[in-house]
Amino acid sequence: MQWNKEKLEKYNPGEIEAKWYEFWEKQGYFHEEPDASREPYSIVMPPPNVTGQLHMGHALDNTLQDILVRFKRMEGYNVVWIPGTDHAGIATQVKVEEQLAAEEGKTRYDIGREEFLKHVWAWKEKYGSRIEQQVRRLGSSCDWTRKRFTMDDICARAVREVFVALYEKGLIYQGNRITNWCPHCHTALSDIEVDHADEAGHLWYVKYPVVGEDDYIMIATTRPETIMGDTAVAVNPDDERLKKYIGKKVRVPLVDREAVVIGDDYVDMEFGTGAVKITPAHDPNDFEMGERHNLESVMIMNLDGTMNAAAGAKYDGMTLKECRKAVVQDLKELNLLDHIEDLSHAVGHCSRCKTTVEPLSTKQWFVKMKPLTADALKAVADGKTKFIPERFEKIYNHWLENIHDWCISRQLWWGHQIPAWYCDDCGEISVSRTDLTACSHCGGTHIHQDPDVLDTWFSSALWPFSTMGWPDETPDLKRFFPTSVLVTGYDIIFFWVARMMFATCEFMKNVPFRDVFIHGLVRDSRGRKMSKSLGNGIDPLVVSDEYGADALRFTLVTGNTPGNDMRFYMERVEANRNYANKIWNASKFVIMNLDGYDPGFTPTAADLTLADKWILASYNCAVRDVTKHLDSYELGDAAAAVYDFSWNSFCDWYIELAKRRLYNSDDVRNRQTVQYVLVYVLTRTLALLHPFMPFVTEHLWQHLPHEGESLIVAPWPEAKEEWNFTEAADTMNIMMEAVKAIRNMRAEANVPMGRKAPVTLIPADDDMANTLHDYESYFRTLAFVDTVRFLSPTDKKSENAVVAVVPRMEVYLLLKDLIDVEKETARIAKEREKAQGEIERLEKKLANTGFTDKAPAAVVEKEREKLLSYKEKLTALTKRMEELKNL
Repeated sequence: MQWNKEKLEKYNPGEIEAKWYEFWEKQGYFHEEPDASREPYSIVMPPPNVTGQLHMGHALDNTLQDILVRFKRMEGYNVVWIPGTDHAGIATQVKVEEQLAAEEGKTRYDIGREEFLKHVWAWKEKYGSRIEQQVRRLGSSCDWTRKRFTMDDICARAVREVFVALYEKGLIYQGNRITNWCPHCHTALSDIEVDHADEAGHLWYVKYPVVGEDDYIMIATTRPETIMGDTAVAVNPDDERLKKYIGKKVRVPLVDREAVVIGDDYVDMEFGTGAVKITPAHDPNDFEMGERHNLESVMIMNLDGTMNAAAGAKYDGMTLKECRKAVVQDLKELNLLDHIEDLSHAVGHCSRCKTTVEPLSTKQWFVKMKPLTADALKAVADGKTKFIPERFEKIYNHWLENIHDWCISRQLWWGHQIPAWYCDDCGEISVSRTDLTACSHCGGTHIHQDPDVLDTWFSSALWPFSTMGWPDETPDLKRFFPTSVLVTGYDIIFFWVARMMFATCEFMKNVPFRDVFIHGLVRDSRGRKMSKSLGNGIDPLVVSDEYGADALRFTLVTGNTPGNDMRFYMERVEANRNYANKIWNASKFVIMNLDGYDPGFTPTAADLTLADKWILASYNCAVRDVTKHLDSYELGDAAAAVYDFSWNSFCDWYIELAKRRLYNSDDVRNRQTVQYVLVYVLTRTLALLHPFMPFVTEHLWQHLPHEGESLIVAPWPEAKEEWNFTEAADTMNIMMEAVKAIRNMRAEANVPMGRKAPVTLIPADDDMANTLHDYESYFRTLAFVDTVRFLSPTDKKSENAVVAVVPRMEVYLLLKDLIDVEKETARIAKEREKAQGEIERLEKKLANTGFTDKAPAAVVEKEREKLLSYKEKLTALTKRMEELKNL
């Protein structure tokens, strides 16, 4: 048995948090070697992007993971938590380009690819290190010896292997397809890298003359600037108004081109006129229609979003905005523009730079998705991977069931460069696991690597096994794969979770994780999403510096339920710092009263008082509840259980009852018993609290008598069968109800704090009578009582007293000598008069139909609630007035 007997000073989170994290890391408690004698538990940290610093969502994500990891480590599992960061291709490149422009006035093209990548790696080193320090500041007990980066050598090798293997299976191919194109970032984007927002726009109604006839088809379009790329007009074959035109030709306005009228079920007969223009090179739905009908694809835009020569000499070089204005004016002059309607419609924007995205047909690399989704869907259907909460399976299934081929190439410089080489001699493509210097087809040396890089999510999809050294069969991979749980937000189920599932099922023939624990977003106190534009973001590091990481962590987990968003209130952080201070002061009290403590002393059941038995039984219940909730991912309920026990049961009740026994130095055995119970319960309560508040609990535990080197590796508490004093606990709970009743009666009677009250207790049976006689001191200690009188149920009751009834007992509080009846009567009368006035005012207001008919329903209802509240108050005051008359 050991403990640090130095005096506890004032609670200072900043000092102890830095101290203990350094201690844990230095002692190697975050690192474990594979150990076949224990059950494995593993988590891979969702890698934050190296684009800046952690936000409150990262703090929540890391807190939840760390709670689980610390819990399982204390339970004795062979634990590994692998940290890492993501290179975040487009996001990081945009940041560095902005920095380069601001500091040097240059673009990446000015300095070239090699020099630009040096700038990006420097950025990564700076911000990657900053993120690591931030993760440490939050108390995350991850294994830094195993940290990974999505572009380190180990992960890069896995990326190459997967790309080449999929290519060899025919699941990766090149093709010209419509992709989301960002004119600012100059790269293709996947659907999930595009943010859609409704914008006010227009619907232009344009006449397309029918060739050889004095007739036209009217089409409605939101994109008149793409008319020059039209190669067909489409109608629904079931449209009685327009199906007669199918097979005929129309003349495309503004360009000398004839286009065929086609029939296709995709056309919505209710939209516009029922006829739509088809621009295969600039619209994904038109592209699909063009494939079905073998239409020509005419690309009229440059990759920077300006018009090209195919749009016509007049429009060549114009921006899209300029071109739209010119096209609309030209259509008016040609009398081909019929009319314009206002329309609100969804417009896609690059999620990084917010530029409007253009659908363009470009040559890209794709992954065939349909052959890869079956196993990923089946794994969840068969329960090999479970979502918590289960409802999020629907999002996962819907995305995989409706998936399109994945565009994996990006026209960027930062990222995993595509391992494909083009031969200038024979024109063939060589895909290789290693860098090539010669063509694998003709042996020619005039080859060059594809300049594009892979989508960031390609490397992230391999995270559960690439971090463990795959494709080598490493000891970590054998022991810790599949991982136990993935902790992540619902907003990236399709971004990341689904990709990891199908990639892992394909290459590991197993699931990447057993459970997917979904949490919600952290919103501000008004329920708004935190964002730079709203200016409502809260830096978790600033909060930690002011209140401590323990308080922040506890705030993020309390009230948190799986899958649901949570509101963040600074008041709660302050309250949780006060909670940590409460535990600190309780521990300080115990430590100050350990004189003569005997580590070898163990009390018998006969030594234990009613309060001892109650707190030990209550502690057993707390252990069971916290463990059960942690096992079922109800982390908020687990935190609430340990909070309620530690604050209410231990600090507010048991410590108060322990004081008299501690101060009585004559009864040595009684003092040793209460010391034993205090240390036993407190040290194990700190262990229950440790996953949530690791720093303060470690510090206090070290100052108390304990076994072992550190709380982080101490055994998880277990309920002891011999401490299940159910009957004693029930009796104590009744005693506590009686104390609460006395406190409430004193408060309602407005008894001054300094006045002690005489109390009469009437037990319902002999057992309760004996208990009350034995422990009447509890009432003196806890209820500010000076004398306790006992009566039997048949004795005459006090007439000048207020009464409360609790199970197996009646409690009478004698008030006559405690309060100034005349003064209290005057106060109550004044309160009654005020309440009556409010009732009359509200009744008059609610009788006025001018108010009830015109005011919002919520306002009217609020006034009705006020009226009810005042009526209830008046009733209570009237009753109190009657009681005062009898004193």
